[in-house]
Amino acid sequence: MPPSLAAAFSTASSRLSPRAMPLVSIAIYLTVFGLWFALLSRAITSDTIFAWSVGLFYIAYDTALLLLIARLTWPAVAASWQSQAASAQAHISAIEASISPATRPSLGVVIAAYNEATVLPETLAALCRQTDLPDLILVVDDGSTDETARVLAERFRLQIAPQGEISAPSETFPLLRVMRLPRSGKAEALNAAIVELDTDIVVAIDADTALAGDAIAAIRNAFAADPSLVAGGGLLAPVCDPGPLGRVLQWFQTYEYIRSMVARFAWMRAECLVLISGAFSAFRREALVRVGGFDTDSVVEDYELTHRLHRYSIEHGFGWRLQMIPGARAATHAPGAFGAFLMQRRRWFAGYLQVQLWNRDIAGQRKFGSLGAMMMPIKAFDTLQPIYGFSAFLLLVAFLIAGKVSIVLTALTIIAAKIAFDLLFNLWMVYVYRRVTGDRRSSRYGHVIIASVLEPFSFQLLRQAGATWGWISFLTNRHRWGAQNRTTLGAAASPGAPASQPR
Repeated sequence: MPPSLAAAFSTASSRLSPRAMPLVSIAIYLTVFGLWFALLSRAITSDTIFAWSVGLFYIAYDTALLLLIARLTWPAVAASWQSQAASAQAHISAIEASISPATRPSLGVVIAAYNEATVLPETLAALCRQTDLPDLILVVDDGSTDETARVLAERFRLQIAPQGEISAPSETFPLLRVMRLPRSGKAEALNAAIVELDTDIVVAIDADTALAGDAIAAIRNAFAADPSLVAGGGLLAPVCDPGPLGRVLQWFQTYEYIRSMVARFAWMRAECLVLISGAFSAFRREALVRVGGFDTDSVVEDYELTHRLHRYSIEHGFGWRLQMIPGARAATHAPGAFGAFLMQRRRWFAGYLQVQLWNRDIAGQRKFGSLGAMMMPIKAFDTLQPIYGFSAFLLLVAFLIAGKVSIVLTALTIIAAKIAFDLLFNLWMVYVYRRVTGDRRSSRYGHVIIASVLEPFSFQLLRQAGATWGWISFLTNRHRWGAQNRTTLGAAASPGAPASQPR
């Protein structure tokens, strides 16, 4: 980490400067783990449906969580979002008319790239087509061993500078520059760029993420309209490699992303948004420097950073805000094979456990507002959610083998009711997503129905397997991301058409 960020990071980081864990936080985590053991023991002590108590609790908890999200996205709320969006747009237009070029917030885009020669040109092309061009685009080549340097040099006529130095501007696109570093990881590459940039806003996008044509304008306008905004998230659409399996995984992930994006809007309204995807995120540079940039020891540097921003703001009384920005949309590469998908979910969940551990003191603390009173206790229970789900599935198999057919049949009836509820919830999520974003091309109600029926017996089990693997990685301290094989973003790189829609 650059020295200019290291001192700030050591103070702001709860990993390096851990806070004492209060009794209320300890009680919450003891309840989470003790309850699982208590419910699991019912499989031995009961011959009724309560032998499957771990499954009953899993379904009840998930249903309650979905009802909470639905409550936060009720029709009046969805309508208010639209009216708020219209008012905000009018406000932004007034701001744009009154702001002089000298006071217009400057914006720089940073792309940390490691062996991204196949997709980086499309990502840069999408940036070149923005209706509101960024003031600077800096590609940080993080020790690539493929053709990344050659592609940048030939396609954009860049003279590659010595390691650690920023090149002269591209001859074909003067906003574009490149900086080469020895291989050090995404967070370190982003930190190196933060130090070099002097723009008001820093937009970080992955090298395999193509922005819609007006995405940068939406980001700049949102930050110009709200001085308290320090972090903004874009809406992502998954794009998988071509092929039958890729299409199936993209289909499931499309509706997963829609649910995730709407949930983030719900948590934003509750003032406890903790996930802004690193594939497309924007930050006020001043706040980013204050908290010390990205954590180089976290495997989910985006998720860790949002928690640190929340903590720093509350501890110092700054009133910083984090929000989703509906007009900022992009298509991003998503895993199109089982192995890659499992590795992604392993990394995500292992990183989630990391961040939960480092911020365990927030759970239950009223001084952190809804973050402490609602979000972190929910996240505490979420640490074991995949374990609950996997345990419930394995118990049903065991009951079936043991001939306890009545328990299995009752459980299947409850599961069927849960699927029906999830179907209604998923339809609601798509409805809200369409209202909030105005995007009706990315989803179909008929497909939602099919996905809701198939997901519990396929995609959901795959997610839970990846999360369980994440638990193993976390406990064994093995968090390597693994190599990703990408071909192209294809049509999704078109600036106006993200192919469809958690991270």
